[in-house]
Amino acid sequence: MDVVVPPEFQPLYVTDRDHPIVKIPEPVLRKKAVEVTKFGKRIQQLGDNMVRLMKAANGVGLAGPQVGVLERIIVIHPGKKPIVLVNPVIVKREGEEIGEEGCLSIPGLYGDVKRSEFIEVEALTLKGDPVAYEMEGYAARIVQHEVDHLDGILFIDKVDLATLHWMNPNERLREGQ
Repeated sequence: MDVVVPPEFQPLYVTDRDHPIVKIPEPVLRKKAVEVTKFGKRIQQLGDNMVRLMKAANGVGLAGPQVGVLERIIVIHPGKKPIVLVNPVIVKREGEEIGEEGCLSIPGLYGDVKRSEFIEVEALTLKGDPVAYEMEGYAARIVQHEVDHLDGILFIDKVDLATLHWMNPNERLREGQ
């Protein structure tokens, strides 16, 4: 799906030093990320930087390709503390729910996406230690959205087209959404 950005939203589509999150139609967003095989200072710094960028953008998730890095690393912030997952794999899915999604790489566009209501995800920490999480609802949705990014899939590929709409992300924050 091609996205035609309305003129009033085009300023949100700048990618530069002050706005480092990659926006569509950058090709990196459509490529499959590779597994992380080396752990150390570089991957730790990448994870820390991704958490910082996600928070600065008022996001709840961010994937490597969104910062121009084709590696399988995501950060999520569904609650109190951000979580970094390296090489995440969703090993179990249950149920279905429909919920509204947006994306830091497609700012201002929102729509309903069907996702699994419950997931189990296995991953590695920034130190390379194995971890597993059971997540439901909002947290599960965020992980599924971010794992899709690692495979070059965007929410607009799964959205119910009838629900797509534009809204200024800053107005959305003021409304508490």
